[in-house]
Amino acid sequence: MKKVNVGIVGCGNISGIYLTNLTGCFSDIVNVVAVCDLIPDKALEAQKKYGIPKAYFTDEEIMADEEIELILNITTPDQHCPVNLMALAAGKHAYCEKPLAICRADGEKQVALAKEKGLLLGGAPDTFMGGGIQTCRKLIEDGWIGDVVAVNASMRCHGHESWHPNPAFYYETGGGPMFDMGPYYLTCLVNLIGAVKSVMAYTRVTFPTRLITSEPLRGTVIDVEVPTHIAGLMKFENGAVGTLTTSFDVYDDHQACIEVFGSRGSLLVPDPNGFGGPIRLLRADEHNYEDVPVVYGYQQNSRGVGVADMALALREGRRPRANCDQTFHVLDLMCAFHDSSDAGKEIPLREGFRREPALSLERGIF
Repeated sequence: MKKVNVGIVGCGNISGIYLTNLTGCFSDIVNVVAVCDLIPDKALEAQKKYGIPKAYFTDEEIMADEEIELILNITTPDQHCPVNLMALAAGKHAYCEKPLAICRADGEKQVALAKEKGLLLGGAPDTFMGGGIQTCRKLIEDGWIGDVVAVNASMRCHGHESWHPNPAFYYETGGGPMFDMGPYYLTCLVNLIGAVKSVMAYTRVTFPTRLITSEPLRGTVIDVEVPTHIAGLMKFENGAVGTLTTSFDVYDDHQACIEVFGSRGSLLVPDPNGFGGPIRLLRADEHNYEDVPVVYGYQQNSRGVGVADMALALREGRRPRANCDQTFHVLDLMCAFHDSSDAGKEIPLREGFRREPALSLERGIF
């Protein structure tokens, strides 16, 4: 198979794991030919460290590179839409970090342009392709817990101002626990259970300001612009009912929790921000949970597997698993939680999302 030439826009902290994996374990599928960052030193450092042929310092330059087929957009969330639109307008496929956009309208623009031009568009998170969640999907599809009745999911912590070097974004428009961590949980859930039909939710801002206690901005006060505690109900198209809480307002060291309840048992799903286990299963005729081995690959930090799958899909003429229908459905969901609280009513989801087939147990994405 001819490799897909990839250009990376954004050389911040998260670029390291992408570059490590795309130039390493996925190098037989993709070829990273260029990196770009508005801060030249970052682009040059990434170019040198990972042996990338070209470095650019403006988005316009990398979009004009005719050798590049696919743009990996790992800029800040507010730039996901404009950079993706630039890539699509330049005739390139686009894969971006989560979320697809910070509002529905920007997501709709991207999806419409991609479909108009016949280009692939999608994005993170790709943790649902990890061994842990794929194993859980197989357990559910093979009937180990019967029909899915309900799901409970929660992400709870006290925010990022105690450890992040520049945490202000997490409390601005496009931030908050739903847009920061919600994509991991919602992407996991729609892959395990299917599309969501409607949402009913409540939100609050518990602390109107936040005090940064991490360096180098220790002592700075942040104004909170977005809800920091979101709790709601989801009605899935298959009839299952789900609850989801995302919070930056509580003190809790058990922040990752996804429980799937079936007619014949229950399943404890691993942290959707990771790729591996553990997985625990309770059968209706048993009294205790038992550990279940992870049977799929991609159990370590495999960030970039979604990009590799998109590249492979491009060559095979199929839809990538982390496609724009999925990333838009997750965006629509996140917006619906906020909209429901604001309007005080149930919010219907856009119809049309259908999850892609699970990975092959024997072949992975290959």
